[in-house]
Amino acid sequence: MRKPSHRSRTVLAVMAAAVLGVAGCDAVGGDEAAPTHSAKRAPAWDVSPSSVAAVGDSITRGFDACTVLSDCPEVSWATGSSTEVDSLAVRLLGRTKAAERSWNYAVTGARMADLPGQVTRAVARKPQLVTVMVGANDACRVSTAAMTPVADFRSDFEDALATLRKALPKTQVYVASVPNLKRLWSQGRTNALGKQVWKLGICPSMLGDADALDSAATLRRNTVQKRVEEYNQVLREECGKDRRCRFDGGAVYAYRFGTAQLSHWDWFHPSVNGQARLAEIAYRTVTARHS
Repeated sequence: MRKPSHRSRTVLAVMAAAVLGVAGCDAVGGDEAAPTHSAKRAPAWDVSPSSVAAVGDSITRGFDACTVLSDCPEVSWATGSSTEVDSLAVRLLGRTKAAERSWNYAVTGARMADLPGQVTRAVARKPQLVTVMVGANDACRVSTAAMTPVADFRSDFEDALATLRKALPKTQVYVASVPNLKRLWSQGRTNALGKQVWKLGICPSMLGDADALDSAATLRRNTVQKRVEEYNQVLREECGKDRRCRFDGGAVYAYRFGTAQLSHWDWFHPSVNGQARLAEIAYRTVTARHS
C-alpha cells in the first residue's frame, strides 16, 4: 500500500483536530360545477411556486461539499446559487428571483426532533413551497440502540407539518426520502482515506468498522438500513395524509449514487455533483403534473 499523500495527511489532520458536532451529516378548478357528493376535491398542485424555503440537515446546507468541515449553502440542492448544481429554487424561480425568494433554514446536525423549530422560522417568510430532507442523523448514531425510535420520528414529523399547516394552510411541501446509508457504506469503503475519516466518528452505527463483514457487523448495518426504510415509510404515510404534500416516492433512497456523488472530504455528504443529482430528483417531483 502506498504511503498517505501529503494532501491525505492534511485532510486527516484537519478532520481529527475538529470536533464533529454531527454523528452523520449531522390548478385550481375552473368553472366546473361543484361536486354533488360531500367529499372535497384535492387541490391541484402548483408546479411553479413563487418562493421556496428549505428545512433539514447538513445535506441541505451543502456541508463538506466545498471545503472541509464547513457548510456551503451556495451548492445546496434546494436553494443554492451554484451553476454547477442548478438548485430546485433556481430551476423553479430563475436565478435572479431565487436569490430573493428562497431561504435555507436547514441546520447541520439536525434530526427530526429539530424540524418543528425550523418550520416555525421558515413560515415567517410565507413560502409557497417548503422542502424537507431530514432523517439521516436519526439513524446515524453512536449505536443502533441510540437511533431515534420510529414512533418519535413520526410524532416530530406530524408536529412539523401541523406547525406549517396552522400558519400556512395552502403552502406546498416536498419531502425527500432518507438516503440509502448502506449503499453509502458500500461505495465509500472503497476509498482508504474515506475509511480513515469515518473512524473520526461519522455515522458509526453504519460506518463503524467499515471492513468488518462478520455476523455482528452485518446485523448492525441491516438494523440501521431497516430503520431508514421505516423512516421513509413514515414520511410516505404522513405526507400522504396532507393534500398539499408530495413525497419523492423513495427516489433519493433508490438513487444509485457512486463515489462521484460523495464529498471527498468525508465520503459521507453529497459532493457538488451529488447536490446536483438531488436537485434533479426534487425538480422532477415538484413539477410532475399529477396529484
